[in-house]
Amino acid sequence: MNEPMSADAGYEDDEISLLDLLQVVADNLRLLVLGPLVVGLAALGITFLITPTYTATTTFIPPQQQQSSAAAMLQSLGALSGLAGAAAGIKSPVDLYVAFMQSNSVVDALIDRFKLIDRYEAKFRVDVRNRLKGVVRISAGRKDGLVTVEVDDHDPKFAAELANAHIEELTKLLGRLALTEAQERRVFFEQQLKKAKVGLTAAEIALKATGISESAVKASPTAAVGAVASLMAQVAAKEVQLSAMRGYLTESAPDFKRAQSELAALRRQLAQTEKDSTSPASGSDYITKYRDYKYYEVLFELMAKQFEVARIDESREGAVIQVVDKALPPERKSKPKKAQIAVIATLASGFVFLLFVFVRQALRNAAKDRESAQKLTNLRASVSNAFRRA
Repeated sequence: MNEPMSADAGYEDDEISLLDLLQVVADNLRLLVLGPLVVGLAALGITFLITPTYTATTTFIPPQQQQSSAAAMLQSLGALSGLAGAAAGIKSPVDLYVAFMQSNSVVDALIDRFKLIDRYEAKFRVDVRNRLKGVVRISAGRKDGLVTVEVDDHDPKFAAELANAHIEELTKLLGRLALTEAQERRVFFEQQLKKAKVGLTAAEIALKATGISESAVKASPTAAVGAVASLMAQVAAKEVQLSAMRGYLTESAPDFKRAQSELAALRRQLAQTEKDSTSPASGSDYITKYRDYKYYEVLFELMAKQFEVARIDESREGAVIQVVDKALPPERKSKPKKAQIAVIATLASGFVFLLFVFVRQALRNAAKDRESAQKLTNLRASVSNAFRRA
């Protein structure tokens, strides 16, 4: 009488033992060794047919803070020193200069300079831009603050020229930006200077027309009226400063609020000084003319100094970029990496061959079993019907 098969016995029949796997590997050892070796050698041979690529690298230090060449004059500007300080120095993160080099302004300048549309045989400028994104890598060092530009090309000399050109075009862009900002300030203060000059000339003529009488000498308006005129000029200068700051700051900015507070303080001081200053009845016309004259004199001096600062800033070349390593034509190619490609192809093909051997053995074992053979037949029929419907 036959005893029923236990569950453990059925499980042992179904499980795949390590010895069975090793046996399959041993039976197909030639294929598993020679197959990947042939694929690796073929991949190595193909790499000799690929045009070599060279990588040129340049590194530079971006300007951390752009300072005005007239910084020494700012100490004597009084009420306008805050405006000059805000406009003369711009501190930017390193990523800003990376974004500048990736901007269309710089990229288009490079396209026109090297005629990249013809070189890359592209139809549109946007195609060249996308091509440059693949061959140009710009990275910013988080620790050392250096910016690195890497360019890949089949011509080592061209790769070096294109890498160095990135820094040159960045310098031109920064120069244009700095020049535009300085031009705007120069034009603005030039207009204010002309107005102050007209007022100063008129006040001087009016003062001379009054003459110097005995009562005017006794009044001695130099100290009291001079202080009032100076405060009035500083209030006017602070108002000019706020007007200029509205062009590049919002009213909620800390610098703008601080300037407003300074203006309010100057106005309170002016009101108190005018209240404390009492002018005698005699010579009052002369005192009024003298006050107007001192007002325009101080205002003209402030505007003249600020105009000189803007004009000096306009003559500078912009931000200074210090090149650490200039790109030179590379002597060795960077791509293709023959050994790496051969090793990867060998390992990948070895895995594929191993999988193929195991699948083939599993199909052979399934064909020996009637139930598994029927399932394989049904599977082939389903696949065949699916392709026919397609």
